[in-house]
Amino acid sequence: MIIDPITLSVIQAGLQQICDEMDLSFSRAAFSPIIAEANDRSDGIYAADDGSLIAQGIGGLPVFVGTMQFSTRILIEMIASGKVASPRPEDIYIVNDPYLGGTHLMDVRFAKPFYRGGEIFCWLSNTGHWPDTGGSVPGGFSASATAVEQEGLRLPPVRLFKQGVLDQEIYSIICSNIRVADQRIGDVKAQAAALLVGEERLNELLDRYGDETVREAIGQLRQRAAVQMRSCINEIADGTYSSTAFVDSDGVVNEPLEINLSIIKSDDQLTFDFSKSSPPCIGPMNSVLATTVSSVYLAIRHIFPEVPISAGAFEPLKVLRPEGTFLDAQYPRPVSGCAAEVSQRIAEAVFAALIEALPDRVTAAPAGTSGNFGLGGHDPLRSRDFVMYQLSGGGYGGNADHDGLSNGCSTIGISKAPPVEIMEQTYPVLYHRYALREGSGGAGKHRGGLGLEYEIELRRGNARASFVMDHGRFGPQGALGGAAGAVNEVTVWQSGKPYTPEHLSKEQNVPLKAGDRVNVKTPGGGGYGNPFERDVEAVLYDVEMGRYTPEQARQLFGVELDANPYKINATKTGRLRAAASGDVT
Repeated sequence: MIIDPITLSVIQAGLQQICDEMDLSFSRAAFSPIIAEANDRSDGIYAADDGSLIAQGIGGLPVFVGTMQFSTRILIEMIASGKVASPRPEDIYIVNDPYLGGTHLMDVRFAKPFYRGGEIFCWLSNTGHWPDTGGSVPGGFSASATAVEQEGLRLPPVRLFKQGVLDQEIYSIICSNIRVADQRIGDVKAQAAALLVGEERLNELLDRYGDETVREAIGQLRQRAAVQMRSCINEIADGTYSSTAFVDSDGVVNEPLEINLSIIKSDDQLTFDFSKSSPPCIGPMNSVLATTVSSVYLAIRHIFPEVPISAGAFEPLKVLRPEGTFLDAQYPRPVSGCAAEVSQRIAEAVFAALIEALPDRVTAAPAGTSGNFGLGGHDPLRSRDFVMYQLSGGGYGGNADHDGLSNGCSTIGISKAPPVEIMEQTYPVLYHRYALREGSGGAGKHRGGLGLEYEIELRRGNARASFVMDHGRFGPQGALGGAAGAVNEVTVWQSGKPYTPEHLSKEQNVPLKAGDRVNVKTPGGGGYGNPFERDVEAVLYDVEMGRYTPEQARQLFGVELDANPYKINATKTGRLRAAASGDVT
């Protein structure tokens, strides 16, 4: 069947719009701020035969592109083998098992078969970050877990909704194993409702263009995405490109974990080899295979954003299974940090490997941490328990064209930090500071973006704080002579005395009482290019805006400024003479 380009484009946009509407419905109906405000969720359409990605919402987390594809495929295989009950119309499966195509336990996936003419035409699936799934600490981010059971309730694929009706027995089991269970029904029904919206909109699209036309269009769009990705890959010269990136520690053993990557470019294919990376770790910074592969996908999406999201776009990307490393976690290895932290180190390794091959496309390393901060306790004023989850942004890396974005979202997604006002209304906390972190962007011809600094006070009651963050030991890498961004910093003020976690940005069950505070400074992005080649006027403007001090301007960029008012010192001609030769100390 030949489909004209206009019809093909309209169907492509229609599939995208369906996913966007599912995303919007999910966020608007959800109870938890992490979904309703921060948009830590994603929706997509997947093939009936193998779960391959057909379309995903542009506002969904990119890291879920690969994981939901893996998860849907495994669900289809388990149904075929009889390990999971066969679907019926209006059934919705729930699963959060990391080892079955997932991430960490807090990312709960729903999957619904979409029927046309009595047969499954495709699958609709979404993922939402639940603020708690049980485990040893509120919020699930156990920084020192040594087994997945310590991280929360692990669910295999089961039919939570049977022919449209919530299974109360399964739901009761879930609620009996998680905190603030009375609040989960809002997220559960929102997640299911998003799939129903997708079902309604997809029926409308099929009614308009016909099942066979849409099916053929999906196939052609997949083929075209593969062709376009191969064309992009051909911008890279054949050869091997290597890099390393480091995770601060696993939260248990205070030693770095190495991500050692080799990318082999041959013809129109990229092969990713992580086999020399560190072995499995004791703590929760292991990554399951689905997350590792998806992290590669999202990194390439950052580099070649013009390629449409489709399974075809990933066909030229071959990720060798990194057996025997911490990037191929097997049960019962803990994995709470895999999607939020390790995935971003994987993306950073991809950027670092390809920066010289694609200097006009690849950026210096971004902040690369989701800043996972969990706080759980009892609110005496409202006579109820609470679990708060705070994620935060950081600086983007500089690039060939301009400086990095300040306080951007994490590498893995488009999720944003919940508004301060919403958090203060929902939880017994008060934000004393929420501002850009001056001086945190890595120096470069194009500097890195600035990170974020915030400080939260517990207003009443008692609570426990947990952190699973990264880049506390090593700042985000600079590129082509640029400097690294500032490291992540966490300080807990207990009874007026400061406390810094042994693992710098990983800790759990830190006791807080009313009046105690937590201060977090997120990383800045890496700098791009030689800092001494930065435009002098740009340095002056940064100083005037408070992004750097005059002393930092001298040390980082070789620019001498008069103190007040800030202006270029004519006797130094603006640029320290030794800067050009790199002799500035």
